[in-house]
Amino acid sequence: MTISSKDIIPLTRARATLTELCAQVQREHGEKILTKNGESCAALIDAERLDYYHRLEREHVHIKLLEEAVRGLADVNAGRVIGVAKLKARYGR
Repeated sequence: MTISSKDIIPLTRARATLTELCAQVQREHGEKILTKNGESCAALIDAERLDYYHRLEREHVHIKLLEEAVRGLADVNAGRVIGVAKLKARYGR
């Protein structure tokens, strides 16, 4: 979804019209950017969209962990490993 100038709301106006803004965001599944002194400070988004963003973030983390596991297995299969003693010596633990 593209943000347009009508989606950028000064914080003072948002305070006065929060109920209406919430209804609009929920109805349109949209987003509003709140500004303070001309700078963005917060976003008002539909709760379902926020849940979706959180699911995407968790999926991204899981994909990165799987990629790291695949790289680790490739290192083991290629013999790129070090022993515990050498690891302790390297990191001083």
